[in-house]
Amino acid sequence: MNCDGKSYIKSYMRSNGLASFSGFAFIAMIVAAAPAASAFSFSLVRSPALSTSPLCVPHASGTATVVESGPVENLTVTVQGLRPNTDFDFFVIQVPNKPFGMTWYQGDIDTNSMGVGHGTFIGRFSIETFIVAPGVAIAPLTFNNAFPSVSPNPPTGPIQMYHLGLWFNSPLDAQSAGCPNTVTPFNGPHNAGVQVLNTSNFPTVRGPLINVP
Repeated sequence: MNCDGKSYIKSYMRSNGLASFSGFAFIAMIVAAAPAASAFSFSLVRSPALSTSPLCVPHASGTATVVESGPVENLTVTVQGLRPNTDFDFFVIQVPNKPFGMTWYQGDIDTNSMGVGHGTFIGRFSIETFIVAPGVAIAPLTFNNAFPSVSPNPPTGPIQMYHLGLWFNSPLDAQSAGCPNTVTPFNGPHNAGVQVLNTSNFPTVRGPLINVP
């Protein structure tokens, strides 16, 4: 801390009857008084759908931590045992395995030369995470491939979504890793590969995010 900062703290302490405290003791008091952020950590496991493909990323695994941050949550994800230097797509999903139900494209996770990837996401990752469509409305028809964009949307009441899943961004990348080259809609242009990791280690209707208040 610079001299101006120390002078400000000392002035603040004197004006609040705290002149007997040193500047650093006062800072320590503030830090000690601040409430600790609540954190919840859990594992992601290799997708059960890959059980018939033993050579497909056999050591894939992941960990996730949700930390409350005011009106949002910070979700950090680390994955390992994946194909090196490869792009993967990360989703919030209704149920961990097929038919998946409602899903939300959260972002990408890229692996390094060791097959390890990290992702940090800010949003709602808690018991309140849900999707809703109160009525029918038109939507942009942006992509036209195996899984084309559709319009209008189907109406649905609030559906809670507490699971997480990770997909290969490309069927060709999946095939190169010894996995099925199935095409799925789980990336931006709707031409992703197979699911690699999910939270099927939690009950189907009680995914890990339900544990975050």
